[in-house]
Amino acid sequence: MIETAINCCELVSHMEDLPYSELVKCYETMSNTTRRTELTEALVSFYKKTPIKVLKKATYLNQGKLYPDYLGIEIGVGERLTERAISIASGLSVEAVRQLYRKLGDLGSAAQQALESKKQYSLYKETLTISKVYDTLDQIAKTSGEGSVDEKLNLLSGLLSNADPAEAKYIVRTAIGKLRLGIADYTVLDALAIAFAGEKEYREDLERAYNLSSDLGEVAEAIASGGLKAVRSIKITIGRPVRPMLAERLSSAKEIIEKIGGQCSAEYKYDGERMQIHKNDENVSIFSRRLEVITHNYPDAVKLVQSSIKADRAILECEAVAVDLQTGELLPFQQLMHRRRKYGVERAMEDIPVSLFFFDILMVDDKDYTIRPYTERRKKLQEIIEVGERVKVAPNIVTNHPEELERFMQQAIQDGCEGLVVKDLHSSYKAGARAFSWIKLKREYRSELTDTIDLAIVGAFHGRGRRTGVYGAFLLAAYDSEDDTFKTTSKVGTGFSDDDLKTITNELEQYKLPHRSPRVLSEMEADVWFQPALVIEVIASEITLSPIHTAGRGRIRQDSGLALRFPKFTGNIRRDKAAEDATTVNELVEMYNSQLKKVEASPEELQR
Repeated sequence: MIETAINCCELVSHMEDLPYSELVKCYETMSNTTRRTELTEALVSFYKKTPIKVLKKATYLNQGKLYPDYLGIEIGVGERLTERAISIASGLSVEAVRQLYRKLGDLGSAAQQALESKKQYSLYKETLTISKVYDTLDQIAKTSGEGSVDEKLNLLSGLLSNADPAEAKYIVRTAIGKLRLGIADYTVLDALAIAFAGEKEYREDLERAYNLSSDLGEVAEAIASGGLKAVRSIKITIGRPVRPMLAERLSSAKEIIEKIGGQCSAEYKYDGERMQIHKNDENVSIFSRRLEVITHNYPDAVKLVQSSIKADRAILECEAVAVDLQTGELLPFQQLMHRRRKYGVERAMEDIPVSLFFFDILMVDDKDYTIRPYTERRKKLQEIIEVGERVKVAPNIVTNHPEELERFMQQAIQDGCEGLVVKDLHSSYKAGARAFSWIKLKREYRSELTDTIDLAIVGAFHGRGRRTGVYGAFLLAAYDSEDDTFKTTSKVGTGFSDDDLKTITNELEQYKLPHRSPRVLSEMEADVWFQPALVIEVIASEITLSPIHTAGRGRIRQDSGLALRFPKFTGNIRRDKAAEDATTVNELVEMYNSQLKKVEASPEELQR
């Protein structure tokens, strides 16, 4: 079946390129559907006709980028420059283009209308191909220095001059980083598995390769050119971040031990920034949990790694925590976010130094440790870390007693941590997965929630009165990893300052969609819909059953989902989290069940 699927693509494999219009047709289909299956079908159809030589470029364009995120290469075209490029290509004045933009609310649609109104056409127009569009945008991204603005303008206007109106729409959206297709990486992986392996079930192999490489373009090229064998040959590599493993959440020590099946390891869960450290001799790279390069923000962490890791080549994970060097006190996460600045890094390093608490190892001296059990990884981690005042291995205990786990959690909280991460002793490192092999244990949930919840903004409602001109409330959703969707659980409008609303309204602009995302399941109608991207932290009085919200629908009661009662924004925008890192539907269900047990418990049990 695999060979048959690949043979179906042989007619196009010898081709050098594909018209960009074929990609635009795919985009138009995806833009006009709210069904995830139709997104996948459109991508499968497109991939089957795409030559192998441009498959990588096409896949990056489908993601709205030119390279994997960890390379940090952005196209870097601002809206004002783009308006000028549209003006040159269409013959309209810049002000006329700007008016179209204000009217339509989307610069890509403004470009489309501007070119549709064009009175004169060139005698010769070059047919745009995927490579031509990609290579020109790549040239724009890499143009810098004196005269770079004019060069970027010439390149972009030249591209638009050869584009038809529909092509112009998507060229502009890609250039300014607002493609707005609403497709997830997992949808692309499904499409690649069906197109080149013949079955969706092979996505697991592609997903493993993607989780180790963080490069969807490479995975696409591998499956198309070499089949599953080439995909399975993609290995963990220094300098290329691994998509992090994530934890589920349960509310009591007893539940966790029962879930894991007995003996487990419990480690401190720090309130810091998760880092993936890549060490190649003296060269050190640091990636955030979102796979961004943050090495330049933490020169002190680089020095700590160079002096404390007793291995020439290694990939490790740690939590960087802001610390008061005078008292040794651990400081909250918000303090650490001041380190995320482009300028004044040295001053920030002095004002907010960090300590590193290592908790896992993914590779040592070119040996892949992700496939090895936790106990072996922990042992190796302790062997290669030279513990010092600001470098430690996260404290842990191994136990099968709930009471011991509870005592250790209380100790962790006293020491300035959020709680614990409890780990299966026999589990491998499941890159990119959220699994019950790792389970978070924080402060116990009572009839009132005492822990915060991170949710993705998927919709908004226009503000009134003092909030006119900004969004007044937001529709929030939890992530369901079972089907890669976002399910609503709350509409929140309290806790926001005027500045918060302005900031969030502005940040959401780049994620605006013309209709509900196919990945969002909602029975509420928002005024505006967004691609799930921005995550905010909320607190609520409790979790209740809801006939309206879709998170956990049918899990507790038929035709009822889960909703937050009296939700309130905490003031914390979780820029360190991708939408898929939001609180999951499974976590909400567990939290609801925990509440129920607390309410039903006797006074004696509550006291105990």
